[in-house]
Amino acid sequence: MTAMQDPVGSFIRYIETTRRYSPNTVASYRRDIDRLLAYLGVTEETFDPARLTADEVRAWVISLSEEGLKPTSINRMLSAWGSFYKYLLREEAVVADPFRKVSALKKPMTLPAFIPESRMSRLVNELAAEMDEGEDFCRRRDALMVLFLYATGLRLAELIAIDRTDFEKGFRELHVRGKGDKERIVPIVPELRERIQAYLSAIRAENICLSGEKALFLTKKGNRISRSEVYRAIRRQLALFGIPGKRSPHVLRHTFATHMMNSGADLREIQELLGHASLSATQVYTHNSIAQLKEVYDTAHPHAREH
Repeated sequence: MTAMQDPVGSFIRYIETTRRYSPNTVASYRRDIDRLLAYLGVTEETFDPARLTADEVRAWVISLSEEGLKPTSINRMLSAWGSFYKYLLREEAVVADPFRKVSALKKPMTLPAFIPESRMSRLVNELAAEMDEGEDFCRRRDALMVLFLYATGLRLAELIAIDRTDFEKGFRELHVRGKGDKERIVPIVPELRERIQAYLSAIRAENICLSGEKALFLTKKGNRISRSEVYRAIRRQLALFGIPGKRSPHVLRHTFATHMMNSGADLREIQELLGHASLSATQVYTHNSIAQLKEVYDTAHPHAREH
């Protein structure tokens, strides 16, 4: 091992001149390095990289977390120090890298957005009334699309692809061709079945489809509805009825899965209904259920309100 008089300064000059990093990147590296030096209570001149231990690094990471830094910021600092020690190893200024023994922090999982059950129940009732009382074909169709997505958990592409011939047993089952061209059977609940039949009656009564088009969801001119038209219609419907946050067909799919989980449905059953290839993709909804449980606790439990 060869002694290096100014390891930090040498590394900064290396990324600045040899690697030709941008001034902003160089400044970011220096800030990240200075952060640990300050924690250790040393300066660039007094810091001995050969004496830094993995335990000290772990203690620093814990302190950063307690300060409220996000995992992405902490991982960036660990990466900067990792690059520094790779340089020192290559220059034979150290014989070990303590950062190799410290794992990066896991990034927090982003839970799928969903509509709470109480709000969704009111929305379903209002959309059902819209279909019963409304006279405009497009508004009735849009209401049905929201109800359909919530009742089946279909993907947007799967909804668009539905043909009237995909139904069986008096509209009690729907054959869906999903990702990877895999087919699954989705049950149609009685309330949705009645709405579909009423919608088909409206198509016939208004002579919407005269071209032989087999699609279930049509434009006013009788063509299969497009992806963008469905997306706009769903967003418009959810906004119209005051649904906050993200408004998209996929939110309704997440809502279907989360409410199924909250009602006690088996994870494997939900996986089958959603057409997930692996169970891990479905397990995220268990986290949604926990999140909703915490929300209920925070708003309803007397001890939660006290704090």
